[in-house]
Amino acid sequence: MRYTSARLHVGTMLLLLIVPTFRRADVYQDPLAILDRASSSFDTVRTLTADFVQIVDNPMVGDPDTTRGKLFQRRPSYFAMRFTDPKNDRVVADGRHLWLYTPSTTPGQVIRTAIPGTGTTGPNLIGQFVEHPRERYTARYDRSDSTADGAVDVVTLTPRAQDLPYSAATVWIAKRDGLVRRIEIVENSGQRRTIMLRNVTVNRAIAGREFRFSPTSGLRVVDQ
Repeated sequence: MRYTSARLHVGTMLLLLIVPTFRRADVYQDPLAILDRASSSFDTVRTLTADFVQIVDNPMVGDPDTTRGKLFQRRPSYFAMRFTDPKNDRVVADGRHLWLYTPSTTPGQVIRTAIPGTGTTGPNLIGQFVEHPRERYTARYDRSDSTADGAVDVVTLTPRAQDLPYSAATVWIAKRDGLVRRIEIVENSGQRRTIMLRNVTVNRAIAGREFRFSPTSGLRVVDQ
């Protein structure tokens, strides 16, 4: 059963878009130093594409749900998650609005939300965890780990602000280039969301069509 798993929560995306089992690290690593490096690496990224797998565990609806597709990002406020499973679902930020279109769960409508002009970096899935991390979070080094793209440092973040739609996040930061490869989020609803990125490519041109959404005739637009 699909619930909210095929899409990111609107509040999470606009702030842009798990509390892990603690394992003692063999050698102490400074989590803030790791986040500083991730922040510096992300500062050099103007565009980013990646294949993603998203797993949502909602205790109210049964087994975890897995979706997948392609992620695109271009600064300052262009973003897209185009799903191949479920096919045709998408989240698109076109610079002015965030469009949430999920025909797999709510056919016949699209949710449109204005992107704030101030007070946020826009719909920035990755940036919200590595831009100004010292001001935004308290951090704990969890462990060294590995992904399909190589070795990573795992850092757990607790937001300093009380008005975010999540209570904790864990990020997997690549030792090789300082870029985030995995994010696990505990949403305030109790839902746990994991997003894994592979084949990350930065600073290459992205076609403008990836950041466009044009409602078709008969599609109801719901403004929020």
